[in-house]
Amino acid sequence: MTLATLSDVLQPALREGYAVAGLVTLGWEDMQAYVAAAEAENCPVILQAGPSCRAHTPLPILGKMFRHLAEQATVPVVAHLDHGYTAEDCKIAIESGFTSVMFDGSRTPLQQNIDDTAKIAEMAHAAGISCEGEIGFVGYADGESSAGTDPEEAAKFARDSGVDAMAISVGNVHLQQDKEGGLDEPRIRAIEAVTEVPLVIHGGSGVPVAQRKSLSQRSKICKFNIGTELRMAFGTALREAVNSDPERFDRVSILKETHVPLVTATRQVLQGFKRL
Repeated sequence: MTLATLSDVLQPALREGYAVAGLVTLGWEDMQAYVAAAEAENCPVILQAGPSCRAHTPLPILGKMFRHLAEQATVPVVAHLDHGYTAEDCKIAIESGFTSVMFDGSRTPLQQNIDDTAKIAEMAHAAGISCEGEIGFVGYADGESSAGTDPEEAAKFARDSGVDAMAISVGNVHLQQDKEGGLDEPRIRAIEAVTEVPLVIHGGSGVPVAQRKSLSQRSKICKFNIGTELRMAFGTALREAVNSDPERFDRVSILKETHVPLVTATRQVLQGFKRL
């Protein structure tokens, strides 16, 4: 069994100069492909259940799916709740066997975010698992605008919330389909100068691959969340499988054809986060 907490995989990454991918899952097919890719690359992986995943499949079921994959895997696998918006979300995830929870209080004032996140971190640590929080606000492509992370606020948040990892807003955007632009590296350097907590980039699909690789090896960013990039790869493979035989209707046979393309795309992502 290689079930791991977030701290189990991020602390070595912080010490040794690499990052771990937080891969956003939507169902069994992508979960399975992500673990297969991690095994092929011999690296840890973080399986993430975000709001859209939880809307489709209940947390207790997701916890069993993640843990089953971890039990069979030869590499460390983290079962992570992504964007838990309430204490109840996080409590259910902990009770469902998750090994890490991310509480998102980024829409609230600083002190409320710290206080609320600290309670979740305490609950998580009492259960022997990890907690991620967010300071600043990471916006959405064609949606809410971002609010960049203030380094002084980040230092206070890291110190007072007790989180094991801290998501920051430094030019990253959720659901971005291209890789134009990039992250604000001076802001990243200012943040990492005042905290020892592993840093997290949400919206990693929109970050240029060369910058992802550079920051993985030469900064305190130890986790990049990747969702849109791999959802696009899955969608392309699924569309090709459906269109290849208009008479076919069995979804199991159709979905099987997404596995190899998704493993290939995931391996390419994982290769960009490895140590030198």
